[in-house]
Amino acid sequence: MSVNLSKGGLEQAQKARTGKDLPPVHLWNPPFCGDLDMQIKRDGSWVHEGGKINRPEMVRLFSSILKKEGDVYFLVTPVEKVGITVEDAPFVAVDLDVFDNDGAQTLVFTTQVGDEVEANVDHPIRFEQNEASEQPAVYVMVRAGLEARLDRKSFYRLIDLGVEQEHEGTRMFGVTSGDVFFPLVPVEALYES
Repeated sequence: MSVNLSKGGLEQAQKARTGKDLPPVHLWNPPFCGDLDMQIKRDGSWVHEGGKINRPEMVRLFSSILKKEGDVYFLVTPVEKVGITVEDAPFVAVDLDVFDNDGAQTLVFTTQVGDEVEANVDHPIRFEQNEASEQPAVYVMVRAGLEARLDRKSFYRLIDLGVEQEHEGTRMFGVTSGDVFFPLVPVEALYES
């Protein structure tokens, strides 16, 4: 059986947006309708029934109604909830801007769907070493449990901003945004061969 979002549900979700504000998916708890044959690939592309979704407006709409519950991702409208698959993180940070706010560095990331997020206590940056691929990854929280993985250029730009600092009794390499230090890796790990 094929599961799809209804046109009416998508229209209601779109109407719930006010300006650039996202629909209030955190307030919606419609019945689960099944899993949709849709996935978000590691590179941030969206695939439906085996074909890439090439319309940026459609991807932005779907990303605005994305919700995470535990480790499961859903597209949610006021009238329905369908499961989707996410390979890594639902967003990719494709740009990083650095601002000076009264001598404090502020990091602002832009995702592939145009969301902007300032790294801070509510939007932390975290580092993950994938031992299987030996490729490190850095993530920033976008909203409500939904993260963005930094693309290659943003990853290297972030690393260039790194500093060493004592954190909970360990010398760490990390970055600051505002008045928050985000530890990425112990300094001693940088010099292991």
